[in-house]
Amino acid sequence: MLLWRWFKSNPRQTRALIGVGIMAYAGAGLYLSDAAEERFDMKPTDKDHESLRNDLRSVVPKISTIERGGK
Repeated sequence: MLLWRWFKSNPRQTRALIGVGIMAYAGAGLYLSDAAEERFDMKPTDKDHESLRNDLRSVVPKISTIERGGK
């Protein structure tokens, strides 16, 4: 809570700059991680994608609908 109080005590412009800075840092991280992935030749193959899809299918619950009898 101390961090939140410190953040709220800053002027509005400072809070906006902090928010923009965090978003810029996150955007740079996303861009640089993709660039590093290509540079080090670590792009996922189709086999990797299929393996991930199969793993996710076993984790995601299946939803089925049940018709109710009318009154």
